[in-house]
Amino acid sequence: MSTASSSSASGLTLRTRPIAIGHVRAFLAVARHLNFRAAAEELALTQSAVSRQIQGLEDEVGLPLFLRHTRAVELTSAGAQLLRAWTPAVERIDTAVRSVRQSAGRKSVSITTWASFAAMWLIPRLEDFQRQHPDIDIRIDTTDSLVDLETTDVDLAIRYSRPTAALRGVTELFGEQLAVVASPWLLQSATAPRRPQDLVGWSLIEATDADQHPHLQWLSWHRWLRDQDCADLQPRRWVYLRYAHQIVQAALAGQGLALTRLPLVAEALADGRLVEVFPRQRLDSPLAYWLLTGPRSGQRPEVQAFAQWLQQQAHDTRQAMAPVDDPA
Repeated sequence: MSTASSSSASGLTLRTRPIAIGHVRAFLAVARHLNFRAAAEELALTQSAVSRQIQGLEDEVGLPLFLRHTRAVELTSAGAQLLRAWTPAVERIDTAVRSVRQSAGRKSVSITTWASFAAMWLIPRLEDFQRQHPDIDIRIDTTDSLVDLETTDVDLAIRYSRPTAALRGVTELFGEQLAVVASPWLLQSATAPRRPQDLVGWSLIEATDADQHPHLQWLSWHRWLRDQDCADLQPRRWVYLRYAHQIVQAALAGQGLALTRLPLVAEALADGRLVEVFPRQRLDSPLAYWLLTGPRSGQRPEVQAFAQWLQQQAHDTRQAMAPVDDPA
């Protein structure tokens, strides 16, 4: 039997237009309680009003959604299918409405950057801004994809790239050097390496597929070793990790020596959680960290305040990257 003939036999006509959403809450209430009277009490409506809303919804859908028994109500298979689809959707809508209501009249700044930078540089410093500006909410969106500030509601972006014409009009936060770092207690557990050649006896933590990515090529041990005339050196073992924050976490845990981006570990070096092993063998990188402001955001005082704070923090990072004496 065809769909058309079966629907005619049931006395209902299947609709193709989208349904109105006005009766959805009545449906969800009846589905939760399986009782029209209890649903009416929840919605502060009369039982007959709820019945009319359910009937109107069934007319829109073109199928019965409940089986009405003398003392009970039962979902049909169509009703159960709609319940599974509509419940999470309405919950998301309610959550969004609560968020909008709570944020009404509040000042907020949204910033996009990649996860490792947020975890290692931005978030550890954020308490300072929140202490200075307790009335400004901060939303951090971490993604490896470039977010278009022209078409989204994101206010600021921090990006990592070479200087290019596409970045004109933005602010450079700081450049980059690469430094060999390790946990101080790891270096105390054996004779610390004094020359690059001494790395033969140590584990080196490397970025996964470092030679396959244009950015990661600058961050690889192989490049640093070539620069030290040790291109053929093989360490005791390699430890491969995917993300920059994982590499630093492994170094902090004493799993080996890491070649890290100095701006991201300057604080850990300053407070002694990490030690720079070869201060005189830093490797310059052509990459830098840039601050971009959305075209519709630059005039808002809260965005200006956060951008100025970021630039002050960047100044402190540049100071922390100043050359240090060799610990030897």
